[in-house]
Amino acid sequence: MSLLKVNDLKVHYPIRGGFFRNVVNHVKAVDGISFELQPGETYGLVGESGCGKTTTGRAIIGLNKATGGEILFEGTDLAKQKRSDRRTYVKDIQMIFQDPYSSLNVRKNILNTIAEPLRNFERMSPGEELKRVQALVERVGLSPESIYKYPHQFSGGQRQRIGIARALTLNPKLIIADEPVSALDVSVQAQVLNFMQEIQKEFNLTYLFISHDLGIIKHMCDRIGIMYHGRFVEEGTADDVYNNPQHLYTKRLIAAIPEMDPEKRFEKTHLRQSINEEYRTDYDSYFDKDGRMFDLKSISTTHSVALQ
Repeated sequence: MSLLKVNDLKVHYPIRGGFFRNVVNHVKAVDGISFELQPGETYGLVGESGCGKTTTGRAIIGLNKATGGEILFEGTDLAKQKRSDRRTYVKDIQMIFQDPYSSLNVRKNILNTIAEPLRNFERMSPGEELKRVQALVERVGLSPESIYKYPHQFSGGQRQRIGIARALTLNPKLIIADEPVSALDVSVQAQVLNFMQEIQKEFNLTYLFISHDLGIIKHMCDRIGIMYHGRFVEEGTADDVYNNPQHLYTKRLIAAIPEMDPEKRFEKTHLRQSINEEYRTDYDSYFDKDGRMFDLKSISTTHSVALQ
């Protein structure tokens, strides 16, 4: 049984206009996507800024309201539940936010930041709470004494580790990681990503990993969904997407990955030129007459593409 199954998820925002502020149109941030996660798996959502990947993650955890579709977590449709009823499942789904600088409350020390979920969901004595927080802080590579410090006293990488510790507090089953290393230096990114892989095995976590960086996604994910304008244009295993990309948008993303080797960089330049030529000559294969993507169609047991 899937841990999470998303069916035809839609998140639309109304656009109001006129004297009476009537709804005149909608922004279709997410426009009918479907995917599922198995326990212990890492699923990557990839796309440029504004494609709907963060909105998808926020809809799953309940920060954005779904306009339509299903969000089935262990068989229960979270999209149709009231906010009060979701409380039972919230502790099993946690989120690591993109910006470690703004996701931590500057007025709270680390003890209170990490202990807050415990106080909301579990009853512990102050001594038990302290031991739990110290153990989590040590597990993410910080000293137990650091729990009395405030966020501004830590580096960006340390702050993101604190965010990870907070997400682990309630022993969740699913963690939604929204661009967890995009605000960090490249050298720190590798440390955080390797650490996330370590704790995934240790705590038997399932990740929904959201990023615009295909290099990071390839390193982290088992399966990948490529998003464009709120819809999927391609979905498959990491090998499917990287070694056999079929959609023009996927090819463009892969061609944009930086190369250090001069020869490979030269090859990438010619690849981008051929992709642009394909876009001009074969546009109708990828988009209908209204400029809308086609629905996904299976081309193998693990690989689907939105082609005519």
